[in-house]
This record gives sequence, C-alpha cells and structure tokens, in this order.
Amino acid sequence: MSGRDRPRSDLRNIRRDGARVRASGLARHVPMSGPTAAQRKFLEEKRFAVVGTKNPDGSPHLAAMWYLLDGDEIVVNSAQGRIKDRNLAEDPRMSVLIPDGYRWLRIDGRARIEHDQAITHEDIRRLATRYYANERKVADAMRSTFSKQHRITYRLPIRRVAGEGF
Repeated sequence: MSGRDRPRSDLRNIRRDGARVRASGLARHVPMSGPTAAQRKFLEEKRFAVVGTKNPDGSPHLAAMWYLLDGDEIVVNSAQGRIKDRNLAEDPRMSVLIPDGYRWLRIDGRARIEHDQAITHEDIRRLATRYYANERKVADAMRSTFSKQHRITYRLPIRRVAGEGF
C-alpha cells in the first residue's frame, strides 16, 4: 500500500454523502436555539462581523461589516448596489459570523430588508456611533458619505446560534 492509498488518521471522521463532504466529530461547537447571556454580552461588544450571502453562481460572498445587536436581531447596513445587496434581494438567506480568536458565534437565517431611508439612515448613524465612538466623526461621515447614499438595512432575527468558546 503506497502512502497515497493509506488511510490518514486525521481524516478518519470525514465521510462522503453524495457530492458533499461532511465532517463529524471534528467540530466542538453545538448549535443552540438562542444566545445565552455570555453570548449576548459577546455580541454587544464592538467587533466586526463577516456577512455571508450566496452569489448567483452559488459561490459564497463574504464581507466584513459593522453590526449592531438590536433586541433579538443583528442589524447590518449597506449602500445600495453592492454585491451583498444584489444577492440578498434575490435570496434573503444570510449568515453572520462574529469571530474573536478562538471564540466565535454564527447566526444563520433570512434577513428582513428595509429600504425606508429615514430608518436606514438612522441605522447607519447608530452603527457609526458604535464604531467611531466620536460624535464629530459620526457627523462628518453622515454629512460627507452616508447621507448621499441610498442605504439598505438588513435585520437578521437571532433564532439559531452556533458558537465555540462559551
């Protein structure tokens, strides 16, 4: 038996299901129905989110974004015409990953899409306030950039959470 044909011990938990490869026993995270208090605290801290959507050809599109925890929803906001905007208009399913070293949370679901400019501009103002933490910078960004754009807000209800390190 050549080295190429020999089974690899590090792959012993990988099996084939049709055309998909699925790992079993390798991941230590457990999907949960909603965030625990520790996970909610993690979400409230200032981090960046990686937002995943599906391109028309089926490939993933990932974007690092500001996010905000608003009750039981993750809120992200984008300018109209961006790739994620086109993808979510076609298919509102999205994933949001919030990583922090070896700790992370992932929320999957269907986004609610908001086009009302009064609401979306207020949402981007709230996001800018969270990330800039400086009212002058927020005011400058609102005046010079955000107020000139058609903004879209995506609200992802937190129904399913997966994570590690909690």
